[in-house]
Amino acid sequence: MLVVHGLENAGRMAYEVWWALAFGFAISAIVQAWVPRERIERALSGSGFAPIARATALGAASSSCSYAAVAIAKSLFQKGASAASALAFQFASTNLVWELGLVLWILLGWRFTLAEFVGGAVLIVLMTVLLRLFVSPKLEAEAREHARTADAGHEHHAVESTLPLRRRLVSAEAWSDVAHNFRGDWQMLWKEIGIGFLLAGFAGLIPNRVFEAAFITHAPAPLRLIENVILGPLIAVASFVCSVGNIPLAAVLWSGGISFAGALAFIFADLIVLPIIAIYRKYYGSRFALRIVALMFVTMVLAAVAIDGIFGAAHLVPHARPSRSDVFMPIGLDYKLVLNVLGIIVFAALIALTLRRGATDPMCGMTVDRSKARLKGLTVERDGATYYFCGAGCRDKFEVRARGLEPPRAARPNGT
Repeated sequence: MLVVHGLENAGRMAYEVWWALAFGFAISAIVQAWVPRERIERALSGSGFAPIARATALGAASSSCSYAAVAIAKSLFQKGASAASALAFQFASTNLVWELGLVLWILLGWRFTLAEFVGGAVLIVLMTVLLRLFVSPKLEAEAREHARTADAGHEHHAVESTLPLRRRLVSAEAWSDVAHNFRGDWQMLWKEIGIGFLLAGFAGLIPNRVFEAAFITHAPAPLRLIENVILGPLIAVASFVCSVGNIPLAAVLWSGGISFAGALAFIFADLIVLPIIAIYRKYYGSRFALRIVALMFVTMVLAAVAIDGIFGAAHLVPHARPSRSDVFMPIGLDYKLVLNVLGIIVFAALIALTLRRGATDPMCGMTVDRSKARLKGLTVERDGATYYFCGAGCRDKFEVRARGLEPPRAARPNGT
């Protein structure tokens, strides 16, 4: 019965936010498809306030996927962006994005959403100010060289449209670019989001007395604040859940007794979960990875404390905590049903477009637009079949495999 109740909780929470996820990812996909990557890279090159401000704005308009944000930031860092600009892009793309705000508003209320957006800006300011205490110019240069030579593995390649804006609105090709970015983000994030709902669903079965034992609830305010803002990120690191996926668990933690600052610190910590720390080490080397993780942890804790103080002074800290029945609300005939149906329509339309125009990359499983792959030379003819690839890396790996003993996977030209 516990398994059934846990799954039921997860399903109810997913129902609450499905429409926000569908619309949020669609908007993100439009930005990725219609804002050229080269323009972003040029805008973020160099150091100083202007590149950091542009990195923040562009990160806020990009995908909320933590893994994609880290990969894009690495590419920007390779091509001349400062460490501060690259980290600002990561913070913005995981804390200031549209879909994250929607999910927060639904599950935790508008005050948490406002705190997340203000806190994201505070994170970036603190990171910029404190960077040189953790990373010397010499270490930054060494990390850049390491990033240029590191084998990054597969990265998510955003599909970009080159048509004028007016033609994009009515072009099947331009909307195909949007659709493939939409599907690509879902392919990268569905496990994160699903695990987040499952963790939240089963955490919702834990009695409140367990949370009260973990979080200091009856102690002087400063002691409780310090314990909660340190424990929040540690829970995030151990949960392995990042991006939008950690918001459902944050709702359960808030219901269970974690403080406002502790919940914010937990949400901020999506860029220091263990799998992402391993990626930092691979991209930049152990020394730089250790320093930026320490920098992120400190800025997340300080930002949570700062927002708690600001919101406390403005009397904006929420005090009413939802019950478990409020967190896992029953499904009914209301506006959420209409929005979820619209979300399903958006999701189905964009996925259908990838099925009609797309093919599956046999190396990484990502879907790619067949016409775009042909135009960029990302195809291989072998044994009478045409294979399509998301980038040169996957194409080259396929050709190496094809020349070896291991046969290539079967082509799937319909993208299924």
